[in-house]
Amino acid sequence: MRFLRSFVLLIATAATLASCTGERMIMRKGERIIFFGDSITEQGVKPNGYVTIVGGDLKTRFPDLGIEIIGAGVSGNKVPDLQKRLSRDVIERKPTTVVIYIGINDVWHWNLNNIKGTTKEGFESGLREIIARIQYSGAEVVLCTPTVIGEKRDSSNAQDAMLNEYSAISRKVAKDRGIRLCDLHSAFVAYLAEHNVENKENGILTTDGVHLNNEGNKLVAKELLKYFSR
Repeated sequence: MRFLRSFVLLIATAATLASCTGERMIMRKGERIIFFGDSITEQGVKPNGYVTIVGGDLKTRFPDLGIEIIGAGVSGNKVPDLQKRLSRDVIERKPTTVVIYIGINDVWHWNLNNIKGTTKEGFESGLREIIARIQYSGAEVVLCTPTVIGEKRDSSNAQDAMLNEYSAISRKVAKDRGIRLCDLHSAFVAYLAEHNVENKENGILTTDGVHLNNEGNKLVAKELLKYFSR
């Protein structure tokens, strides 16, 4: 298994496309887009969720393309969990594009009792493997930075410093792999700096400091939709 993973990483590295971070993705007939992540993505398929919003927008703009939207979020998941179910929930479904939105639990779980987060080394190496295997399958990848754990705008949330480090890892991996980066963390920080005038812990973009409310889902969808065009 270790040899197989190393082989896949080697082949995919050789086949990496030139950097296209920030460029729009051309939608073609038969697009199948999978949203891969944790509970935020699991909830994202609800009527007001970001997955539903993105899918509705794309299908309205491109009704003739037969775009298929698939949510593959599982509550509590971290990068190692995505590695374990990548084949079943993503590769075997033969997507054309995979949106990876992960990282909150990898950080947040370090602050919970009787559970551990993901080390920075494990987070980075896991992301690299996931992306390499998806690229090797022939699909495009959009990697999202993790959003927020607490909404205070003055950088006083308990895990802000660690979340910034993990967001930086995601940015680095996206650049190294030549894939599109959707920097949700920066988008959320900017939004909260402007709109959270009372420096609340939650209630602006999330229900509990982590899980998205309607405005949070709208913001995520808005940022992601920048990457899809005719």
